[in-house]
Amino acid sequence: MIRILLLAAALLILSGCSAVSHWSQAAGGHLGIMRAARPVTDWLADPDTPPELARRLRLSQQMRDFATARLALPDNNSYRRYADLHRPAVVWNLVAAPEFGFQLKTWCYPIMGCAGYQGWFDRQAAEAHAEALRTEGWEVQVQPIPAYSTLGWSRLLGGDPLLNTFIRYPEGELAAMIFHELAHQRVYVADDTGFNEAYASMVELLGAREWLAAKPEALAAFEAGRAQRARFLTLAREGRDRLKAIYAGPAESRAAAKAAVMAELRERAPREAPGWEAWFQRANNASFAILSAYDELVPAFERLFDCEGRSWPGFHAAVEALKPLAPAARRAALSVCHPAS
Repeated sequence: MIRILLLAAALLILSGCSAVSHWSQAAGGHLGIMRAARPVTDWLADPDTPPELARRLRLSQQMRDFATARLALPDNNSYRRYADLHRPAVVWNLVAAPEFGFQLKTWCYPIMGCAGYQGWFDRQAAEAHAEALRTEGWEVQVQPIPAYSTLGWSRLLGGDPLLNTFIRYPEGELAAMIFHELAHQRVYVADDTGFNEAYASMVELLGAREWLAAKPEALAAFEAGRAQRARFLTLAREGRDRLKAIYAGPAESRAAAKAAVMAELRERAPREAPGWEAWFQRANNASFAILSAYDELVPAFERLFDCEGRSWPGFHAAVEALKPLAPAARRAALSVCHPAS
């Protein structure tokens, strides 16, 4: 019980925003997940566990071992337990950007610093806060999130668990999810959402490819999905760049020019992927802003990995070495290659 109370206090600090409603729901929501989680070994020993779920859980444990042994990710108790939350998302992230810009609104928390999103365990609460921001003039999105990292804080209660929200992903994407969230535990920089998410996205991509190297069919399916994602990102980047130029232009023409670009993007949205098509239908500045946080710096991290001789320990150490720098200096350092000897 003492450990539970200590973690609850830590969660309140981590989510410490001025609105009591947010940090109280964050603490309560996370503790609810911790209570629902049971060790994977218990699920596998339970005769009522569906065979397909048992197969996925066994697979997840192989991935978890691989993450530590091959990718130099943390060796702890995260993803050794499973919880069925009976809902499609673990949390709903609120993101906001101005009408004519891509600077994310940030929320700041003690210890973990500022981030360009705010997580809510209840969708209705997230939507209510989104509506309040819209009345202030922000463009807002509420996004369902399948997983999140507590940066290792949950180890006191058994670690971050596997969840029903992603356990049935295709094999490559399940591996990518686990590797991404563990990467946040390996390196996390306060106040730099773009750096953190691009680092974890690079780890998930190359890590999943390594995991699937001896599984040609699963690897082909993964690469096909990522190629589809790349087509989506190409169009999204093009749209973002065009909008950025409009926002830098004359104020009197911004609204009309923006509307024309958004209409064109919706018409050109890739039809082969309904999820991506839907993204463009509801896209706004908040959508483009948070997307760039996940993808913009990934090529730079891939170059750094090559620079370190494709050594995972060396790569993580090189990323860790960038933490003390200011954000602009951190990005500049990513482009400087010092090949491993």
